[in-house]
Amino acid sequence: MKQFRTFLLLVFLFPNLILAQNNIKEQQLYNYAYKLEVEGKLNESISIFKNLLRNDSNNINLLQNTSILYSKIGHALPEATTGKYSWYETADYLAKKAIVINNQSADAHYAHALAIGLLSEKAGFKTKISNAKLIKTEAELAIKLNPKLPGPYHILGRWHTIVAGFNTFERAMISALFGKMPGGSYENAIANFQTAIKLEPLNAIHYLQLALTYQERDNNGDKLLAIANLNNAIKIVPRNEDEQITKNECEDLLLKLKTK
Repeated sequence: MKQFRTFLLLVFLFPNLILAQNNIKEQQLYNYAYKLEVEGKLNESISIFKNLLRNDSNNINLLQNTSILYSKIGHALPEATTGKYSWYETADYLAKKAIVINNQSADAHYAHALAIGLLSEKAGFKTKISNAKLIKTEAELAIKLNPKLPGPYHILGRWHTIVAGFNTFERAMISALFGKMPGGSYENAIANFQTAIKLEPLNAIHYLQLALTYQERDNNGDKLLAIANLNNAIKIVPRNEDEQITKNECEDLLLKLKTK
């Protein structure tokens, strides 16, 4: 009888043990894929995320992280690469699927804003303006849901810089076709980049874009502010090739500003 009870316990517990072991394995793979992403090994990272998605296609964490990776890899490809924008289309699809599963996920809305922004690079004028409103909405929603997420602030910073740079003719054309474009100021751009820096002080891309915004605004003292931010950026030790490229861009701009 004792042996029979032991057998019954094994029958009922064995499937649960296998499930628990699988969950642990998947979490370990997820953590490893994320580590690879941080190290800049994006292709290795996305390979793991895609395999995990095949087994759990409605996992929101997998969807939004894989979406961001598709955007990053697509952005890193040379402009003339065939299929470059298909990476962004996949990123957009995965982000929207994540939002459908949980529309309260800040990361999902950030992933969507990122994908739409990249897709807009080669879009026509009307699509760009239409997308601009969506990008702003998605980034602001991500911030509302998670004010400590740095990515949406960076996207909003870029959004405000671009819109602030529109000339009178462009603004008049946009207003005639789509209605008044909401917001768009260098001051808002600067504030958003500064928040991104506070939340993620070891990411040089925030300093670079802040410096570029100061350079474009070109008010009295902006050149010195741009130089100060670039000096801060080049002190950051790059963790991967992408960050090294950003550091190189900071050094090039710094040299340009100092010799101007």
